[in-house]
Amino acid sequence: MSLHDDAVLVLKGYEGQPELRELYLDHLAAHPDGMYKPCGAGHLTSSALVVDPSRGRVLLTLHKKLGMWLQTGGHCEEGDPTVEAAALREAAEESGIAGLTLLPGGPVRLDRHPIPAPCHWHLDVQYAALAPADGVARISEESLDLRWFAYDEVAAVADASVVRLVEGTLARL
Repeated sequence: MSLHDDAVLVLKGYEGQPELRELYLDHLAAHPDGMYKPCGAGHLTSSALVVDPSRGRVLLTLHKKLGMWLQTGGHCEEGDPTVEAAALREAAEESGIAGLTLLPGGPVRLDRHPIPAPCHWHLDVQYAALAPADGVARISEESLDLRWFAYDEVAAVADASVVRLVEGTLARL
């Protein structure tokens, strides 16, 4: 199964945000290349909020290009077998934490946001990744900083999309 086909199955199984879900599915139907960065009309991305429920905190990365505190994540790559695998790969790469596992139940949220040309949209499929108790975070070259925040601190540092992702993750925990 291709990554494109996997994304369609994941989205068809996702029960939240029906209008946005349909927009993602329409995009993939119209753009066979809609999983990857070169698609000028926009492309799917896959992200994961790294969470440490035992300590009531989430790990955010200060994005190098955007200068914003965000969840880990990014572009799907040709070698990614699934959208989930892409989210887990990105979370491990950007957090430096070995042994992350995705929270069961598929995506937590979807978030569509504009990006600068030549592409126009990121259609983000957002997961939550559980950090192991002994996990050690290490900053990657993609970040300016990497920091743990208590759940109630996120709204003071991150935008509304990250706050909604935290809320969705906490509801699922």
